[in-house]
Amino acid sequence: MDLVTVDIGGTHARFAIASVAADGAIALSEPVTLHTQDHASFQTAWEEFRARQGGTLPDAVAMAIAGPVGGEIIRFTNNPWIIRPALVREKLGVARYTIVNDFAAVAHAVARSPEEQFLRLAGPDTPLPPQGTLSVLGPGTGLGVAHLWRDGKGSYRVQATEGGHVDFAPLDTIDDAILARLRKRHTRVSTERVVSGPAIVDIYETLAAIEGRAVPETSDIDIWTRGTGGEDSLAAAAVDRFCLALGAVAGDIALAQGAAGVVIAGGLGYRIRETLLASGFEGRFCAKGRFAALMASLPVKLIVHPQPGLFGAAAAFVSEHRGASA
Repeated sequence: MDLVTVDIGGTHARFAIASVAADGAIALSEPVTLHTQDHASFQTAWEEFRARQGGTLPDAVAMAIAGPVGGEIIRFTNNPWIIRPALVREKLGVARYTIVNDFAAVAHAVARSPEEQFLRLAGPDTPLPPQGTLSVLGPGTGLGVAHLWRDGKGSYRVQATEGGHVDFAPLDTIDDAILARLRKRHTRVSTERVVSGPAIVDIYETLAAIEGRAVPETSDIDIWTRGTGGEDSLAAAAVDRFCLALGAVAGDIALAQGAAGVVIAGGLGYRIRETLLASGFEGRFCAKGRFAALMASLPVKLIVHPQPGLFGAAAAFVSEHRGASA
């Protein structure tokens, strides 16, 4: 059977056609990426994708959404679109649908991806354990967090969370300065304010203020480009600081979830993978006091599947509708 699979984040909405074989194997067509700010609603983005596909689409859809997916109205965390699940069949012209949190979709992708789709970031260079809890998190426009539990016999369960909105915990004086800067604008500072793509601007400007530098207003994309390209030492220091914060947060999530392994996901993590490997990510991940030895024993991987959200949304659809006729 074929279905439309959609991964909607704060900045982009990605669409593809997923073909599901009789044995459950999933193959994706070439994705189409649309900017959320270019479309008034998900409906108009859907209509554009449909037009690009010649005017017709399969009658099933799987949607991965950046935000909570319960309730009568789904609101996105980082874009103004809304979706009313009760109207999905009518508005999209489909017979069946699945809606999951975007990082729940990524967790489905983690559960179904082969070992070669993972790159070691920290811990032992061993496969992810087939049994126990795997924490899944990743920075993008926000910070997504989920986890999955595997029974060691091939079955698994996924749990979406809003773990990116737990409180940010500073660990040194530079973290203190970042927190102080953010507190001027936010009553409560969550980890997402520090560990996300746009957060690099506040990190960069905090480091500039510490050094007494006056820096021109700039975009997060520009800082990431200059920081990973090596032509700007201050931007590079901001990227290094981001990697430290990501390591600390990943370690906190692993402790909270009782993880047997951790997977970092998201397009940003993949783009800066070489920087992550050379950074203090692993040190911060393991720096958990009496639990340092435990943290060092956990395999920490980066999923390198090119479209884990699209693949995972389709996998979630297969899991939900398993046994239904195509």
